[in-house]
Amino acid sequence: MVKTVLIFTFILASLFGCSQNPKSDQMEERKLTYLALGDSYTIGESVEEDQRYPNQLMPLLEQPDAWDNPRIIAKTGWTVDELDAGINEAEDLSESYDLVTLLIGVNNQYRGRPVEDYAVDFEKMLLRAIGFAGDLPNHVVVLSIPDWGVTPFATSRGTDKEKNAAEIDEYNQKKKEICDKYGVAYIDITEEYRVKGALPEGVASDGLHPSGAIYADWAEKLSKKVNQINF
Repeated sequence: MVKTVLIFTFILASLFGCSQNPKSDQMEERKLTYLALGDSYTIGESVEEDQRYPNQLMPLLEQPDAWDNPRIIAKTGWTVDELDAGINEAEDLSESYDLVTLLIGVNNQYRGRPVEDYAVDFEKMLLRAIGFAGDLPNHVVVLSIPDWGVTPFATSRGTDKEKNAAEIDEYNQKKKEICDKYGVAYIDITEEYRVKGALPEGVASDGLHPSGAIYADWAEKLSKKVNQINF
């Protein structure tokens, strides 16, 4: 009888020991990943890092703790082809991400490049963004190009604001058509920016780029799209 009890106790101890796997306890669930591609608007020129719209997006997500910090590939002044080159040169870049956002094109327009050329470059970049999202178009979100013509910088240099607005609209129209073609979500931030971007609280210290408050608006709009995605 004593022998039977000892055997039973040994079996229970073995089962309990197997359930307490130290490796399992130490393993953490994989964090969701986010890649933000763009130019000065994405890197947040003239604002603090925590005021960038990719950074302000994170606490607005349904499960913010499930996400890793955003990986941002963006630089002030970049055109689409320069973003492409920047991606090629980026270090520690993963093969795929759970979410990819794309805001690019203002510098193509600023430099006077034809919208037809932009459309070709943007389509290639969008396909690359979809590839980074694991070939899932619904995990990519594109933001429209803001109209920098409303800023104090544009006023100081005598920019033809009507002409600038027309060109931005043409760029954005092509951008949306390409997004629709591939089933990618497109967010219009341009019209609201034309109202808020000229306000003192809507401009960064350089008189050109958006303030953190503007980026907060973009993050809010973006979060509504992202929170609809099934990760």
